[in-house]
Amino acid sequence: MLLYKQKKNQNVKGNRLLISINVLGSAGPIRFIVNEEQLVAAVIDTALKSYAREGRLPILGSDLRDFQLYCPNTGPDALSPWDTIGSHGARNFMLCKKPQPEKVPEEGKTPSGPAIPRKSAGSWKSWINKSLNLKIYSH
Repeated sequence: MLLYKQKKNQNVKGNRLLISINVLGSAGPIRFIVNEEQLVAAVIDTALKSYAREGRLPILGSDLRDFQLYCPNTGPDALSPWDTIGSHGARNFMLCKKPQPEKVPEEGKTPSGPAIPRKSAGSWKSWINKSLNLKIYSH
């Protein structure tokens, strides 16, 4: 009697790699096995699903188009989503959110928030003078 179901012999092209993906702001890396022929976009998707399944913080979301994968060996540019993950020869990566473009206010309109922070009303001496009508002189 067979106690376990035997897996079918699957023809997997390419080697399998154990990769580590550090998420900016998270406590530790996510590790999982991928096929070296897998696209970077598929790896980002798998990383986001694993991150959410583990309940990690900060909450990232699930849209892979909002994220970029960086490889420290290839320089400061993000990896193309259409590259294969094994083509870079690395196993450690960094997952970051894409920078959001800043909204430029239209002409004639003021920004929604205060542009200039308010200064304090004065020192504690002036507050006491105003509230108690006392005069405190400083040197």
